[in-house]
Amino acid sequence: MAKISPVSIKYMIHANFTAEGALEKPDIIGAIFGQTEGLLGADLEMRELQKEGKIGRIEVEIERQDKRTTGRIKVPTALDQSETTLIAAAIETIERIGPCDSQLEVERIEDVRGSKRDYIIERAKKLMGSIEGATDSRDISNQIKDSAKMGIIGEYGRSKLPCGDLSDREIIVVEGRADVLNLLKNGVKNVIAMNGTKLPDDIKELGKEKDLILFLDGDRGGKLIAQNVVDNARVKAICVAPEGKEVEELNGKEILMNLRKRFTPEEFLSRGNGRNNGYARNSYNDNSYKQEKTEETTVALSDAEKEKLAELSDKNQGSGKAILLDSDLNEMKTLSSRGLGNAMSRMKLNPSIIVIDGTVTSPIIRAAEDAKVQVIVAKNFATNDTKIKLLSL
Repeated sequence: MAKISPVSIKYMIHANFTAEGALEKPDIIGAIFGQTEGLLGADLEMRELQKEGKIGRIEVEIERQDKRTTGRIKVPTALDQSETTLIAAAIETIERIGPCDSQLEVERIEDVRGSKRDYIIERAKKLMGSIEGATDSRDISNQIKDSAKMGIIGEYGRSKLPCGDLSDREIIVVEGRADVLNLLKNGVKNVIAMNGTKLPDDIKELGKEKDLILFLDGDRGGKLIAQNVVDNARVKAICVAPEGKEVEELNGKEILMNLRKRFTPEEFLSRGNGRNNGYARNSYNDNSYKQEKTEETTVALSDAEKEKLAELSDKNQGSGKAILLDSDLNEMKTLSSRGLGNAMSRMKLNPSIIVIDGTVTSPIIRAAEDAKVQVIVAKNFATNDTKIKLLSL
């Protein structure tokens, strides 16, 4: 059997499992191979992929508590991103391990090359600084031009957010420091970074005086970030980078072109992925076209209700629990986040709102849709493919 070289590993699938019974490692590995067989076709058959060296040795850690078995699974792959996510999704379909009912949930997919990239970048910076001797005159000229365009990157507010010149009426809000640097380099100075995916209070306060223009990366997380910002601040328009690209990767022409293609928050969020899907044009202030919005759940929450949900979410952080609420925000029941989907189906619970500690996975969302849940509050979402209102408060 071929073995995957540690050098070739691209991604590591991290999954958790819970089973109502005593299990051994071979039971779990056998379930992974046996119950995913035939799901994804011959090209993604896990046994064959392991023989070809595209899937490595599956590692399993087991913990037993009375008659219950819990643990963690690691699956290394040398597949590309889309194939790895398909394998991960297939693993989540396992509902029985050996003779025991079980639930398996993918916690995250790690790009194991990321730490190597970070090291390479930091080491390259140090090596660049240690170079002695003359520099090419063209490099000197480019450095001077870039420095003149960028000026000195500033800091704003208590969170010391990276920013440019915030004196303009319109302020462009991006995700990270690298995005700010790229926009400054290309002559766009009215920019500030959130330093992550959650909206800082400093930008929320800034939005009371300025017009916020949200400029997002062209990936699947864009809608979740937009939903969080729109729920917590006054946003005038939303722009998005081309699909598969990040704001920090765009050249000057692409930056200006995509800043001109603006959407109102309602248009962006109703379109699912923020791109041309049911709209004839890409201008947020052009009302001459017909909007063909897909039907989705609309839930109106007051500021007081959002504040209460935010408090519940903060208190629930780290507990591993899911709090089920009715439409008046009264607590119905508290369950384990891991077994939430099965528990709601078994108990026939129909909450209006769920506050969850941990990552909200596809099985949880499917169970919530069956239970007619209207709002899910959590810090992280593995997918946004749902009509349920997803809030990150």
